[in-house]
Amino acid sequence: MTAPARTGPALWSAQAHMPSVLGRQLVITRGEGNYVFTSEGQRLFDGTAGLWHANIGHGRAEMAEVAAEQMRTLETYHVFGRYLNDRAVELAERVSDLAPIDDAKVILNSGGSDSIDVALKLARRYWQLRGRHEKTIVLSRDLAYHGLHAYGTSVAGLDFNREGYGTDSLVPETARIDTADIDRVRAQVAEIGPDRIAAIIAEPIQGTGGVIPPTPGYLEGLQRIADEHDILFIADEVITGFGRTGAWFASERYGIRPDIITMAKGISSGYSAVGGIIVAPEVWEPFYADDAPMYRHGTTYSGHATSAALALKNLEIIERDGLLGRVRTLEGVLAHELAGIAADPRVAATRVAGFLGGIELRPEHSAERVTDAMVEQGWIARPLRGNVVQISPPFTSTDAEVRGIVAAVGHALDVTSGAPAPELAVAR
Repeated sequence: MTAPARTGPALWSAQAHMPSVLGRQLVITRGEGNYVFTSEGQRLFDGTAGLWHANIGHGRAEMAEVAAEQMRTLETYHVFGRYLNDRAVELAERVSDLAPIDDAKVILNSGGSDSIDVALKLARRYWQLRGRHEKTIVLSRDLAYHGLHAYGTSVAGLDFNREGYGTDSLVPETARIDTADIDRVRAQVAEIGPDRIAAIIAEPIQGTGGVIPPTPGYLEGLQRIADEHDILFIADEVITGFGRTGAWFASERYGIRPDIITMAKGISSGYSAVGGIIVAPEVWEPFYADDAPMYRHGTTYSGHATSAALALKNLEIIERDGLLGRVRTLEGVLAHELAGIAADPRVAATRVAGFLGGIELRPEHSAERVTDAMVEQGWIARPLRGNVVQISPPFTSTDAEVRGIVAAVGHALDVTSGAPAPELAVAR
């Protein structure tokens, strides 16, 4: 096979079919509030908050000032062994206080995929320490997305993220469970053998799988199964954590009690690369005993001081500006607008949970073509699995902007299906 002549930048894009994107890539050079700007000067409403993370909006001067001040004081120092840095300590205390887990410990790292790896390794290591050596299998849901490190790839419920690596999964002893039917899950757990299962991991709201809220009783059912069979319950809140559902954590909204919560994205609103896990006492206490072994985890930038300072400021802004309440209001606006577009015969279904929305298109219409057409009118949305258009703007969005981006989906459907296109103002 002959490699094509180089026609684009040296940067190899993430999650991209490169022949399809070369020549039409958008270079983002600036962000301001709820908008980003391309190298060509186009202004785009950030209807996905980047990758679900730009919750407080772009370009906040107070965030830049925090970063500069922290770097002048201490850019970072590692948290290996007996060493800590003060900002990492402060962030861990703040997260522990906010978490829906009493007396939680916090492991910090560099992002969501890191968090999945450290959580699932901890689940297996915990049962080994407890003498339950047979408990090694991790269950995850059909359509689940848990990042793209080796463990996250192995527990993916999206087959296209697991294909092509030489085996069914990079990390062995994983299995998928039904994403909606809790009775089916019970049967699957019985078939696998509950004594062999170390953990169940679940997104409270499935994001990349198509913005899928939990069916009534499903998450509570997972909690009961975990409790009945000594299985750790891990809530993947990389997307939903820190306000996306109108609560600090979606676990609160849905009344579940995880043993471990994974986090990233909203903890810093993307102003720094930071993530981690929140660990319940039952799981962390065996590693704090006098005769405990070491839990071997950590990356160079675990607890990075500047990242921690930015995360702390981000959490302060969310609280100070009342953004959790604002999210609850915006959820209502989004739900109203999605109810309206649901009547469009080109739309198969709409879904909303918190300030996350999905518009599932009928097969004859392409979510990818629709989101491309939206860019031309000044709106960013994202195509997801299942022919779904994702909408998850910053918490600082206006009601008019939410109405506008949903209307833009309808306009883009007109453009891409050949119907006459009514006039639509570019995002304001």
